[in-house]
Amino acid sequence: MPASDEPAAVLTRLLHAIDDVDWDGVRACLADEVRTDYSELFGGEPESLPADELVERWKGLVPGFDATQHMTGPCLVEERDGGLVAQTHVRAYHRIGSGDDAAVWGVHGHYVVPLVRTADGWRIGGITLRMFYQEGDTGLPAKAAERAGVSPRVARTRT
Repeated sequence: MPASDEPAAVLTRLLHAIDDVDWDGVRACLADEVRTDYSELFGGEPESLPADELVERWKGLVPGFDATQHMTGPCLVEERDGGLVAQTHVRAYHRIGSGDDAAVWGVHGHYVVPLVRTADGWRIGGITLRMFYQEGDTGLPAKAAERAGVSPRVARTRT
């Protein structure tokens, strides 16, 4: 399936690829260097890092969840500082377990995503999450990181 060249589409493709645990698809959405800022969620400082390193970090967390779902509102793209920036609200749900025993962590906020034009189309050059609130089990990321190497979800994606 050909990828859309619309600037807003690259963010949607990234989030779908993350939820599908499609690491090649994730990497294809990123510029070679990505500035991330999750400080409102996890603390710390914004950082710039190679896209391959960012993907490896996500590989150490996302597969530990049994399911993730990133839902966004309309994505607005505007010119800023000589480039393009995509923005959208996001509700990201992360689940471990099923039925009544499921633990869920929800992150609700706003993404600000600078875009970079490359020979292969638009790529994400940065991701900033502006937090609105969290709900549910905020300890779930630590549990997911522990499970990341043995998650049934990973096994399903490898078959």
